[in-house]
Amino acid sequence: MVAFVAVSVLLGGLVLLLVFLFKKAQGNSTPEPSTDQKVNGQALPEKQPTKKHKLHKLRNEKPQQHTFTHPLLAAVLKAHSGNITCLDFSSNGKYLASCSDDRTVRIWSTKDFLDREHRSMRANVEFDHATHVRFSHDCRALIVCLANGESIRVYKMTKKDDGFTFSAAPEDFPKRHKAPIINIGVAETGKFMMTASSDTTIMVLDRKGAVLATINTNQMNNAYAAVSPCGRFVASCGFTPDVKVWEVCFGKSGEFREVCRAFDLKGHSAGVCGFAFSNDSRRMATVSKDGTWKLWNTDVEYKKQQDPYLLHTGSWSGNEPCRIALSPDGRVIAISSISDITVYNALTGDVEEEFHSVHGEVITDLAFDTCNRFLVSTGDRAIRLFHNTAGYRAAIADMKETLKKATNKGTKERLQQQINEAQKALNAVMKKKN
Repeated sequence: MVAFVAVSVLLGGLVLLLVFLFKKAQGNSTPEPSTDQKVNGQALPEKQPTKKHKLHKLRNEKPQQHTFTHPLLAAVLKAHSGNITCLDFSSNGKYLASCSDDRTVRIWSTKDFLDREHRSMRANVEFDHATHVRFSHDCRALIVCLANGESIRVYKMTKKDDGFTFSAAPEDFPKRHKAPIINIGVAETGKFMMTASSDTTIMVLDRKGAVLATINTNQMNNAYAAVSPCGRFVASCGFTPDVKVWEVCFGKSGEFREVCRAFDLKGHSAGVCGFAFSNDSRRMATVSKDGTWKLWNTDVEYKKQQDPYLLHTGSWSGNEPCRIALSPDGRVIAISSISDITVYNALTGDVEEEFHSVHGEVITDLAFDTCNRFLVSTGDRAIRLFHNTAGYRAAIADMKETLKKATNKGTKERLQQQINEAQKALNAVMKKKN
């Protein structure tokens, strides 16, 4: 009896051991559940896509287009496949240049701005992309700043029946700045070019890229720098609450002489973010972190110790990054704040227009065309043009004041005709707006 019980226990234990081993072997051989299987009633997460699949998806997806509408929006120029970094109007007013991180520079004809179709001419930037673009003084070349090379490349523009052909110079200018270049400029006289970096360095170059002079701005850092439209001055602003202006001097036979300090614009209580010149360089506008903008009369004889004087101070939102533009006649100021634009009467400070969320990215450039018809901005892949109604109104008001003081009959008739033409153009735009 005892032997029988012992055998039974032994057999029972053997059966339990076999069952345990069988279940363990079955668990190890179970395949991974598919994505549509469930554990404890919940679906398992989907298998994560590989890097290759992600890149393929990004290539096939089209970027979401930013939409913006406004009654004063005159035109939208689209051709770039990357974000636009800089704009420049030719001195003769016939062309607008734009550069983008899509490795192209495009030239637009200003006479086509109000047409339904906007054709552009393309110059490819090999092995790099341009951060800044400028026309040469004679509009026969494009000067671009290269993002990766941090140097200057010149493209010769050759006129043909349907536009231009572009050919890059055999060699780029040597890299000279130790910090990133924040702007470039070309003197209207054709005598020099300027490059400015984010440290405190401005370089004055001749047309072949040789350094004529190096300026230390002593402003902790440069926020912005530019060449005046008259081709005489170079100016910069930065950490300090002033704008410094130098004159680039040449001899009677055209030889470079020196760079000398001309004057400063002092009055802000915080760092200056940017500035702009009127077309004749007799007015300058500045915008500061202190929340104000200022209009200055710079038509002074600084060599006789005359200082520029303040014409008006206005306020703005103070939200950075920002840019400022001054109309060619000095009557209108536009300030971009992130992706918004506010237009002011430069002499009264009144807000003339406000445009909100103009671009899908931060506005990278803001300018008036040379004919004072449009305010132009960019901040994504599009260039937007607005009718400069504030310019029309300011010009009409100014001409009416001049008409009151005029005594010559011919002068009165000419002024009245100009007023009528400006009023007609303004009425046509406002009719579309309403």
